Amino acid sequence: MADSPPQSVADAAPAPTPERGRRPGAFLGVVVAISLLLFGVPWWTLLGPSNDWPLAVVLVGSLVLLAGFIGLPISMMRGHGRHDDRAARIGDTLLGVVWVLFVWSVIGDVLRLVLWLGGVDHASRITAVFTLVVSVVLLVWGHYEAMRVSRVRELDVTLPRLGAGLDGTRVVLIADTHYGPIDRAEWSRKTAELVNTLDADVIAHAGDIADGTPDQREEQAAPLGTLNARLAKVYVTGNHEYFNEAQGWLDRMSALGWNSLHNRHVVVERGGDRLVVAGVDDVTAAGSGLAGHRTDLDGALAGADPELPVLLLAHQPKFIRRAAEAGIDLQVSGHTHGGQMWPFNFLVRLDQPVVRGLSRHGERTQLYTSGGTGFWGPPFRIFAPSEITVLTLRSAAR
Repeated sequence: MADSPPQSVADAAPAPTPERGRRPGAFLGVVVAISLLLFGVPWWTLLGPSNDWPLAVVLVGSLVLLAGFIGLPISMMRGHGRHDDRAARIGDTLLGVVWVLFVWSVIGDVLRLVLWLGGVDHASRITAVFTLVVSVVLLVWGHYEAMRVSRVRELDVTLPRLGAGLDGTRVVLIADTHYGPIDRAEWSRKTAELVNTLDADVIAHAGDIADGTPDQREEQAAPLGTLNARLAKVYVTGNHEYFNEAQGWLDRMSALGWNSLHNRHVVVERGGDRLVVAGVDDVTAAGSGLAGHRTDLDGALAGADPELPVLLLAHQPKFIRRAAEAGIDLQVSGHTHGGQMWPFNFLVRLDQPVVRGLSRHGERTQLYTSGGTGFWGPPFRIFAPSEITVLTLRSAAR
């Protein structure tokens, strides 16, 4: 092919296409459509014409929902786009409130249809009151559940390749602390105090440590430096670190006395038996553009004795496919938050193989998925309690 004549920079740039020009408008259209659905359904359920409320009730309620409709995208963009913590707190709270209202408005509309078919008088008002009362109760309870120090969940996990000397090894798992716009330094301190009562041999943080940089969340993360374990404290990145200085968080955790498992491993030993504790970067790491960050299981296990059992930290449960192929004994993960706000757990299941709990994958590999120790965004946990997990490793040879 003959060489093309030289082009200027302007000439070389692709000409705008109608599709490109429409993209911002299309995105805005999607946002508006979703917002209309989230706020429109509650308006219809709570204030629609069939309720026959006094005009003043309809006007006040409509203004409240309109303020939320306008305020949600603005506060979310300012909060998470410009890193304005105050705006983020408002936006996250609005998102949680409207999600609960939307879900229970849909349920209320189904109930209204049942009552109407049953000939019940004032079915619309009954369902409107039902929706509002249930939503308020769930939001109050859900906020309490989100802000409280997590409950401790304990279970035994048998690893057939684990040596008898390591039988009874206690692995304390935390994940998804998400230190963020709401200052939870006191929560972090109390969580650390609780973890220190759990007699840990290994403490593992499975990622999503914070929403913000190490300097922004320094006070909230500081109590992690007070945690004590007999054999090791290990940490891997989650996807949220790759929004906020992932390498900085690896360095900060190392400074706090943790082993930052950036595609590497450590070996712990007790009673003459050894366990490989390995960690990989989150599956989103390669797309972050950070040099040296990618999910590299081969690198994490390089130099490890293949006959030894392996405990692997990988933030997202879906890495279990690769872990099972490699014959990993136990993978521990977070990421899902157990769904955080029902019925979001069903949507999480579309992306992840497990939402929470212990599961088996292949002949050897087991996966424990934490429901998360903190929360992301909306300060609510509804039918998805947080947890600090104690996994007691058991040997088949004991």
